[in-house]
Parts: sequence; structure tokens; C-alpha cells
Amino acid sequence: MDCKFPKQERLCGQLRIKQLYQEGRHFVCWPLRVTYRLSEDDTTQVVLWAPKSIFKHAVDRNRMRRLMREAYRLNKHILEETCPDKHYQLAMNYIDREQQPYPIIEKAMRKTMKRLAGAGSENS
Repeated sequence: MDCKFPKQERLCGQLRIKQLYQEGRHFVCWPLRVTYRLSEDDTTQVVLWAPKSIFKHAVDRNRMRRLMREAYRLNKHILEETCPDKHYQLAMNYIDREQQPYPIIEKAMRKTMKRLAGAGSENS
């Protein structure tokens, strides 16, 4: 099991992110709002958001992004093992007004990966 989060797994570029939000589907798995669409690339790519409108201090935004990144890194194997031929573009927005502890974020991330894996297996 590869638990890295290399550069090619990060979704970059305004046009690609804009296209994801325009064409993608979304669901909420509290405290995360997940927007996703199938990708043409050979890897699943992710962008993580902690909005400035909720967290005014950069240290708080950075902490929430760091927790989400760690939870994704440790649980992405659920998605890779269930549907290895499907690749997604994902945007995960932190939508809770308060900072949640890591176990809650990890539980939400696990539910998110299982839901995406279920959506991927239904489409094949």
C-alpha cells in the first residue's frame, strides 16, 4: 500500500478546478463537501480547501488542510483497491465552522472514499 501524496496527485490549475466545479457532482459527508468527476488522467487528483471566510487565520486554514491531506493520504487505498481503473478529480471543502479533531475528519474521509468507490463500481 502506497501512502504517499506526490505532486501528480494534486489538482492544480484554475481552468481544471473551474471545470471540476462546473461539470462535477457533489455530496456532503460532514464536515466535508466533496465535488468529483471522472478524470481522463491516469491518477486521481485532489484539491483541498479550508475557506478564508470560515477560518480568518492562515494557521487555522493550514491546519485543517493538513488534517484533510493526512486523512486522504492514509485512506486513498479504499478507492484504489475497489475500482483501480477509475480515476477522479476531487475537490474537498471543509465546511464546518469549528475545527474538528482528526478522528472525525478521518471518519468523514473514509466514508467519502467508500461512497466514491461505490459510485465508481456502479458506473462500470
